[in-house]
Amino acid sequence: MDDIFEDYLRSHLPKVESFHPHYESALGDMLLAGGKRFRPALLLSVVKAYEPLLVDSALPVALALEMFHTYSLIHDDMPAMDDAELRRGHKTLHVRYDEATAVLAGDALNTDAFLLIAQAPLRADVRIKLVELLALNGGSQGMVLGQALDCYFENKPLALEQIEFLHTNKTAKLIAASLMMGALIADLEKSVQEALYAFGIDLGVLFQVQDDIIDVTQSEQEAGKTTNNDEDKNSFVKLLGLNESIRYADALADDLSSRFERFDAPLKEGLGTLVKSYLYRHKN
Repeated sequence: MDDIFEDYLRSHLPKVESFHPHYESALGDMLLAGGKRFRPALLLSVVKAYEPLLVDSALPVALALEMFHTYSLIHDDMPAMDDAELRRGHKTLHVRYDEATAVLAGDALNTDAFLLIAQAPLRADVRIKLVELLALNGGSQGMVLGQALDCYFENKPLALEQIEFLHTNKTAKLIAASLMMGALIADLEKSVQEALYAFGIDLGVLFQVQDDIIDVTQSEQEAGKTTNNDEDKNSFVKLLGLNESIRYADALADDLSSRFERFDAPLKEGLGTLVKSYLYRHKN
């Protein structure tokens, strides 16, 4: 599945004919730099588990998720936000080129994500619902809200419940949406879609706790991005400390593992390897 997605990504990078010296390359730089591909993998794994013949039709939607996520990273790394110089083992776009290029490349990937979904070879009602899900979870009521809270409350300590709310929006909702979008393409029952979304929210919170742990325990070379960069942020480690954050992650991973076992056989088989490889990554 990873190879199928990578091949599709490389053959469907944004192509622009213009006389700009680096605009087109900037659109693909961070996509080609790699990354976990976690969100598209979640979507495609759900589709493959139930409707393997729809995997090809789901590839544009999976790429849309990766493009949308990549846009958020490009903007998150900029001087006005995290001011990071390294992402996915490469120089961030504002460092490699300039701030204007980074802003516009992020804007383009954001917009093109919705274009990909709109043109995907799926039923019109499914495409509309997919657009709605990405917009709800990635926009003003989701990821962007989380980013706004993250930036505004730098050096302003929050309570645990507020940090959980912040990261539910900033990180977890897009992960939850990835699972639900896969379930929608596979035409699963609404109750299953909702169960996957709820599972994805907690998986996304765990993902963020793990990233906070990695930020203070790994070097830039190991993490592939700027680390020790959250001193001013409301991270789980800053509030709880490293050891308590690890215990928090352990408890959440244990709960998710138990809940995962209650899914049906196709879902457990389709998602098992991927989910289990992430549940305890803070232990690696």
